[in-house]
Amino acid sequence: MDWTWYLLGFKGRINRARYWLAAPIILAFMMVFVGLVYLALKIDFVAHGLGTAAGSGKVSFAFDLDDIFAVFDPAAWKALSLEKLPMLLVRAIGLVLLLWVFLATSIKRLHDRDKSAWWMLPFFAAPQLFNHFSDRLPDSHFMMIPGAIMLALMIWGFVELYFLRGTKWTNRYGSDPLGKEQIRVRSERARLRATTAWSQDSEIELVPHKAGPPPAMRVNRGT
Repeated sequence: MDWTWYLLGFKGRINRARYWLAAPIILAFMMVFVGLVYLALKIDFVAHGLGTAAGSGKVSFAFDLDDIFAVFDPAAWKALSLEKLPMLLVRAIGLVLLLWVFLATSIKRLHDRDKSAWWMLPFFAAPQLFNHFSDRLPDSHFMMIPGAIMLALMIWGFVELYFLRGTKWTNRYGSDPLGKEQIRVRSERARLRATTAWSQDSEIELVPHKAGPPPAMRVNRGT
């Protein structure tokens, strides 16, 4: 398997098994990344006699999807400071890699379902944005309606990506990744036309002649 295409490419299709495999791969990758960055920063802090990051007593490496959507939040930008900039850059790199792999594998899985990448908007982007800004929305019973819609979209997307099998035939995004190609079901007439050699006789329809006595000649009674 081409791992570069599997984790970073957006073209083609992957089946359910490979999509399930992407989750532990992403988790393992992020653990290694966090460990290396933590070790590097710890060495740097000790060398400069700081002991910990920004003197807070601990180093935070939490990776959360809310950090991605905080980019669209003006309040998050106002809270930035130069002291937090190095840590934010480190977390930004990790989040970009995490998001890239997630989108690449999810889009290829949508392709397997014969769906375009735009389905990531209702399945992922809209529910996450709603959840991020839910605390700033009006506290009203009417907000339960969009909340229920977002929940339904998340469940639908989860079922589509993780449980439903892909198309058995070659779709607009590529062939079946399982290698079990199946032709679309065709009508009996289409099947016969595709498997039977063309014959002129088959295109000619003989209509039986309706025999009958010729019309008789008679004098019009109205004359």
